[in-house]
Amino acid sequence: MPAAARRPPLARAAWPIAWGVSLARDPLGTVQALHAAYGDVVRMRALGRTFVVVAHPDAAREVLVTQQKRFARGYAHLGLKLFLGEGLLTSEGELHRRHRRMAQPAFHRERVAGYARAMVAAAVAWDARWRARADPAAPLDVAAEMLALTLGIAGETLFGADVGDRAAEVAEALGDALRAAPLAFVPFGGWALRLPIPIARRFRRGRARLDRIVYGMIAERRAAAARGEPTDRGDLLSMLLAARDDGTDASGPAADAAAGAAALSDAELRDEVMTIFLAGHETTASALGWTWYLLGTNPDVEARLHAELDAVLGSGAGRRAPTADDVPALSYTRAVIAESMRLFPPAYAIGRRCVERTTLGGYVIEPGWGVVASPWLAHHDPRWWPDPERFAPERWLDAEAAAARPRFAYFPFGGGSRICIGEQFAWTETTLVLATLASRWSVRLAPGPAPRPRGAVTLRPVGGVRAIVTERDPVPFD
Repeated sequence: MPAAARRPPLARAAWPIAWGVSLARDPLGTVQALHAAYGDVVRMRALGRTFVVVAHPDAAREVLVTQQKRFARGYAHLGLKLFLGEGLLTSEGELHRRHRRMAQPAFHRERVAGYARAMVAAAVAWDARWRARADPAAPLDVAAEMLALTLGIAGETLFGADVGDRAAEVAEALGDALRAAPLAFVPFGGWALRLPIPIARRFRRGRARLDRIVYGMIAERRAAAARGEPTDRGDLLSMLLAARDDGTDASGPAADAAAGAAALSDAELRDEVMTIFLAGHETTASALGWTWYLLGTNPDVEARLHAELDAVLGSGAGRRAPTADDVPALSYTRAVIAESMRLFPPAYAIGRRCVERTTLGGYVIEPGWGVVASPWLAHHDPRWWPDPERFAPERWLDAEAAAARPRFAYFPFGGGSRICIGEQFAWTETTLVLATLASRWSVRLAPGPAPRPRGAVTLRPVGGVRAIVTERDPVPFD
C-alpha cells in the first residue's frame, strides 16, 4: 500500500443522521451531489456505518473484479438474506461457487432459447389483452403492465405448468417481505424484525407464505419423480432439482454423474428459487418500463425501431412473432434496451463490504466500510458518454466508440465472478418482449408530469408510466 495513501474525503453533514435520511429519500440525487462536490471517491457516515461511493469505472473494476476477494456482499444483501436466504444474490465463498456451478446449466444459451418460447407467448397474450380493452384510447400504466407481464414470464420459466395463480401470490408475498428491506441498513435490523410492529409482522407473514408455496412445489416435484414421472419439464426448477455438484467447475452429464455429486437440499432450492424469481421479475420489468417511457418521448427512435422490426418480422398480414433465432438480427432493438439501461439501470447501485484493508483510487479503504459502485453515476458521466442525458441508441452501433470506453463505464449486470448469472436470459427476454409488442403498437406519453426514478430494490418510475398505446395496424398475431 502506498505510504502516502489517505482516507477518502469525508462528506460532512449538518446533523448526525442527515446522510441516512437523504439516502432514504433520494439515493440518486444524494450520490450525484456527493460526486459533484467530492469527486470519484467520497466517504460518508450513514445509519451508524461508514460508506464509500466510487464513481470512476476503474474503481468499480477494482471492487468487482481485480480486488473482489477483499470485498464481501454489501449491507443491503444482509437484509435481503433475511428472506432470500443463501441464494446466489446473497451467499459467499464456497457456498456461492457451488450454487453457481449447479445453476449455470439452467442459463446456458440452448436452455435460454427454450425459455424464449414462453417469453414470446406471454407477450403475444399481452398483445391480445391490449386489443381487448374496453377503451383503447384510455392511458395505460405501461410500467405496471410490464411488471405483470414479466411476473407471468418469471413464473412460467421458473415453475412451468405448476405456476397457476401462485406466481401472483409469490410476488405479493415478496412485496410484503421487501418492504422490510430498509431495516437492513440499520444496526440490529434483524432483531427489529422480531418485534410486534407492523413492518415486522408483514415481513414474517410474507416469508411464511413464500416458504409454504415454494416448499410445496418442491415437494410436489420430488413426489412426481418418485412415481417415475418425467423430471425435466423445460423450466428452471427442473434444472435446479436435477443439478449435481462434484466439487469441480466441470459441467454436463459426466460431471453430474460423478461419484459423490451432491444435489441441492430443499432449503437451498427454496433460496435459489426466490432469488431467481425476484431478480428475473423486478429487474426486467424495470428495464422494459423505462424503455417504453423513452420510446414514448422519442418518436424518431421509435420510428427506427419499427423499421427494423418490420424488416425482420414483416408487417400487416405478413407479420410473425419473433423467435430466439431472430435476436441476433434485432441489433437496433437491443441498442434501444442497452441505452434504456444506461439511462435507468435497474441495479443502480452495487454494494460491497470491505473485509481486508486496501486502496481504491489512491485512498485507504478500511475493513467494515461499505463500498458502493454506482452504475447510475458511471452511466451518466460525460467523460464516457457525450451528451449523457440524451437517449441515443445509436451509441451502441458505434464499435469504435464502444472500444474507447472503460469497461466499467457501463455495468448494468455487475461484474466479476458475481456478474448476473441471468444476463443472457434478461437480454433475450427484453429483446423478444419489446420486439413482439413494439411491432404491433406505438406509444406516446399521456399528459401529466414525467415519471421520476426512485431507487428501491430496482429503479422504478414514481407514479408509473402513463401512456397511450395505439395499434400500428389492425392485423394481430395468429
